Amino acid sequence: MFVRCEASILHADLDSFYASVEQRDDPSLRGRPVIVGGGVVLAASYEAKAYGVRTAMGGGQARRLCPHAVVVPPRMRAYSQASDAVFEVFRNCSPIVEPLSVDEAFLDVSGLRRTSGRVSGSPVQIAAQLRADVREQVGLPITVGIARTKFLAKVASQEAKPDGLLLVPPDGELEFLRPLPVRRLWGVGEKTAEKLHAHGIRTVADVAELSESTLASMLGGAMGRQLYALSRNIDRRRVTTGVRRRSIGAQRALGSRGNTMSPAELDAVVVTLIDRITGRMRKAGRTGRTVVLRLRFDDFSRATRSHTLPWATSSTETILAAARRLVSSAAPLITEKGLTLVGFAVSGIDRDGAQQLMLPFSGESLAVDAAVDQIRRRFGNTAVTRAVLVGRDPGLEMPHLPD
Repeated sequence: MFVRCEASILHADLDSFYASVEQRDDPSLRGRPVIVGGGVVLAASYEAKAYGVRTAMGGGQARRLCPHAVVVPPRMRAYSQASDAVFEVFRNCSPIVEPLSVDEAFLDVSGLRRTSGRVSGSPVQIAAQLRADVREQVGLPITVGIARTKFLAKVASQEAKPDGLLLVPPDGELEFLRPLPVRRLWGVGEKTAEKLHAHGIRTVADVAELSESTLASMLGGAMGRQLYALSRNIDRRRVTTGVRRRSIGAQRALGSRGNTMSPAELDAVVVTLIDRITGRMRKAGRTGRTVVLRLRFDDFSRATRSHTLPWATSSTETILAAARRLVSSAAPLITEKGLTLVGFAVSGIDRDGAQQLMLPFSGESLAVDAAVDQIRRRFGNTAVTRAVLVGRDPGLEMPHLPD
């Protein structure tokens, strides 16, 4: 069994990434509350967060909470370039980097203590140098947590934010972990926290006092096993590079506007997201079989629907048809609860991009997709659009799909 004795896993997480890029590029925004995105908050600076502004919040609510905030439109190209620059710093720091998203990653620095390169020394020294390099080379603040396990390194970075560094030594792990609220445990969202609170369970220490069977009876077998392990800091996962992407997805936050959307308006959102997903799949040479719909509602509850196709494909028409059927099946729930976010993912990814042509139309569909992709590569993504989207706001994606 693999047992790590030293706290040598780093969780590096950029602070309010989109907002920090805006403050970096416009000095007049520094020290001021900044909101990225008008209709829905894509990111908020810490100055705006101090007033209660949060990601995925409706723009109207955000402006009521912080009326003096500066609202800026998102610049996805700038964020992508900043992310690439930061990950170059990560890879210069350690050869073992596991990306989690555009603005965070795990790094294993266990083999760097005795190296003769520029980045060497103890994990704390390496983390301090990493933070300095990101600040100097990319101009962005970053927080780093250091621990013996991936789970605890991520918790440490959450506790150290913003712009901080925190080491959890192996002999102080449980002392650090147990007083924290249950929301610090991976997988514990608002609804799970409410269930735990109803039983008087508010801290990690409270969870650690319960047996696995008791937690399973409260939350289900999988969640019970997970919380039983994490509350004891049992996490044997290594930092791995080259992790295969298990799905390709996109999502859009609707805010309060989702409550009043017509079926045609919602379908336009569906078409936009599927068009983006399938375009990315073809660009990456990937196909997939399972289409997953993810919804979030006014009460912050979530729902998931999925459909598995008989063959792997990247055809926009085929995947869009499956997506529309999933939305139709969830229509009663959408009407009842009020929709605030819709997302799709295609999983069951075939990395070789193999597709089975189904007569009589799939070959024609793929030919159309290829022609559209070629035009967009040459003239830009807006050069060709679907008729249903003409005159409509294409909308902006949220950075991550919900778990």
